[in-house]
Amino acid sequence: MTRLGWMLLLGFALVIAIFAALVRHGRAPVGVRTPAPAPVAAAGGLVVPVAGVKITQLADSWGDARGGGTRAHHAIDIPAAKGTPVVAAAAGTVEKLFESKDGGHTVYIRRDDTSWQDYYAHLDTYTADLREGVRIRQGQPIGTVGSSGDADPSAPHLHYEIQRMAPGEPWWKGSEINPFPILAHSAS
Repeated sequence: MTRLGWMLLLGFALVIAIFAALVRHGRAPVGVRTPAPAPVAAAGGLVVPVAGVKITQLADSWGDARGGGTRAHHAIDIPAAKGTPVVAAAAGTVEKLFESKDGGHTVYIRRDDTSWQDYYAHLDTYTADLREGVRIRQGQPIGTVGSSGDADPSAPHLHYEIQRMAPGEPWWKGSEINPFPILAHSAS
């Protein structure tokens, strides 16, 4: 092979290696579609509710000041690019789709064990087939990350909350439980 042939072959191999690294790190060139990563399993039988986010990337924002210090944050925020798939942390039934001033596009999913409910807020979009009363599988896409409601448009994220529900308690009730230790347990 000539020197030019070797240089072309080396250049082609370098382009392939760079492209593979970009795809592997979620930075594929515009127009290149890569499959969404599978949900990452966590302790307690839950999955991290944002596709591609690892348990070790979670931060505990429970109790942080919100609303100018007038209230405490009773969830964790999971930052991700706008449009990243949001998946169900656990199987259940869509209890309520709700447009909230603070939470924006929100979804309440009552788990199969009806003592628990998961709350997802600041979504950009819902999946096309998402409706109240629909059964949802664990890891099933339910929407996409956004900044609806009072979220900062420059910082899209999922507001994820776990609620302990008393028998017969409606969707807007419940006691918030910090999801961070439940999700992060397996990272320790």
